[in-house]
Amino acid sequence: MDMFQIEGAKPLNGSVRVSGSKNTSLPLLMAALLAESPSVLEDVPDLRDIREMVRLMSHLGATVVREGTRLIIDPAGFNVDYVPYDIMRKMRASFYAMGPMLARLGHARVSLPGGCAIGDRPVDLHLRGFKGLGAQLGRSSGYVHARSVGRLKGSRFSLMGSNGTSVGATCNVMMAATLAEGVTIIDDAAREPEITELGNMLNAMGARVEGMGTSTLRIEGVERLHGCNWKVSFDRIEAATWAIAGLATHGDVTLENVGFKDMASTLRALEQWGAELTWVNESTLRVRRGKGMKRALSVVTEPFPGFPTDAQPQLTVLLALTPGESSIRDTIYPERFMQVPELNRLGARIKSPEKGRIEIHGVPVLEGAAVMASDLRAGAALVVAALAAHGTSQVRRIYHIERGYERIEEKIMGLGGSIVRLPETDADPGLDSVLFGEETTPLASETMVPTRAVS
Repeated sequence: MDMFQIEGAKPLNGSVRVSGSKNTSLPLLMAALLAESPSVLEDVPDLRDIREMVRLMSHLGATVVREGTRLIIDPAGFNVDYVPYDIMRKMRASFYAMGPMLARLGHARVSLPGGCAIGDRPVDLHLRGFKGLGAQLGRSSGYVHARSVGRLKGSRFSLMGSNGTSVGATCNVMMAATLAEGVTIIDDAAREPEITELGNMLNAMGARVEGMGTSTLRIEGVERLHGCNWKVSFDRIEAATWAIAGLATHGDVTLENVGFKDMASTLRALEQWGAELTWVNESTLRVRRGKGMKRALSVVTEPFPGFPTDAQPQLTVLLALTPGESSIRDTIYPERFMQVPELNRLGARIKSPEKGRIEIHGVPVLEGAAVMASDLRAGAALVVAALAAHGTSQVRRIYHIERGYERIEEKIMGLGGSIVRLPETDADPGLDSVLFGEETTPLASETMVPTRAVS
């Protein structure tokens, strides 16, 4: 197992190309299984999650070949209706297989996902949608069993759950509905860019999907779909991460391969904080600190077009270095503050007065320490914090980070950051100062937050 060792307090300067979107690529790959001929996806990032999805598709009988950033998918051999736990436990997005299985094969056996570090993420809305399309459902021994007698049948139903809408359920049910008989109306559909892009790709394959970007989708079923060529859009969360990293390190970063619409709420928050944003052209954005005092913020995560929960941990780092009192409430995943105890190890002053909300008292600097990633976005936040901190930090369990950030070391070094990959050890970069009696900063009880058990 590897870790990152980062020498911080070096401004990130220069240009970085944002990769294709992980969260968009995953359902697009599954959508290719709906076709009767090959599809080609361009600008697919080479990530752990993508490799796991390709492994799943091969298990299902499809052939997937990577040529650089291009993936060529031939669904001709797609005939397996079974997703085992061994695959599901490595990536929850494996549940996306259920929609294409039902639509193409008429039956599916899919392992239920296990627990998730960032909170409860049930699949009940996926199953509600499949039931609405006429599928017969059952559960046994940790698996969902689904069957359709003949083609799925279009109908009208809502995908609103107790925690709001679901991007995953909307994608999954929309894929299944493209080959259903009749018209399907999905009320309370998610509106995220991933939904819009999936709908547009499905239409390029011969589907009839309307209403993307709204809360009501209309899908007129067709008898068959064909393959297509599709270029994956940029990763809006990676773009947010690089923008925040540049600001946190007092740098000047230019983001290439980005767009305004998909990250408008993030850019709005950064401008309110005091960032200076300059569009060089429609796909290139320069991000740097504006003149004057940086403002503390009160931010609430919301479904798109609101501020994204996936950028919340990274924003926490920037606010931890901002004078005054900031706060963040996460309405999507109220338990998604795994980065907080680790940031406090670096000298941040963050507390959690209630579930789903943190209060951040800005400090002048962070100081290097050994920290541990607990999930993808918390891990990204720790990398940003380490880049901004004075001294040496070690970020462990970086396999979480590699799920969603392509060539992260190369990109950091390209911006002038100092990062190396090392085997994990028990060494602590702060240990020598303790052993040799150097003065250390005393702990303050107010910097501590209640910790939650993480498996």
